[in-house]
Amino acid sequence: MPTLTPQQLKRALIDAGFTIFRTLPEEVVLAERVRENLIMDSGVRLRCAPALEVRVILRIQRGNFPGEEDAKLFERARALGGPALTAGFREVTHQTSQVSDPGDSTRTLDTFFEVVLGREVESLEAGLEAVRFAFGLDRFAHLEG
Repeated sequence: MPTLTPQQLKRALIDAGFTIFRTLPEEVVLAERVRENLIMDSGVRLRCAPALEVRVILRIQRGNFPGEEDAKLFERARALGGPALTAGFREVTHQTSQVSDPGDSTRTLDTFFEVVLGREVESLEAGLEAVRFAFGLDRFAHLEG
């Protein structure tokens, strides 16, 4: 399969009914509509380099689980990925992301614990199907009970 550009991926995703959050040099970040007038990063991406790959970010917010150790928070994020692992995704990396106060960048509001899963695909059609699958995953852990 010839290498696709981010612009070609973007066009195919729009044609398939997806909303784009942003286009980066190696990937298209898909949006999730939270309200009619608000879109946010969905945590789902379609990458074109080095190979065609769908990635999904599974996220836990420390503020929802105060007092838990970092390892337990990453474990919670990994647990969200069970269905994806069964569908051929694999863990690519894990990381923390600081959420800064928009009015004071020196102040951290919360920390996300993120596990990134990826699955290489053989065709654009398979990529679109994997993107649909990723949107069906519970990508964010919520408070229990």
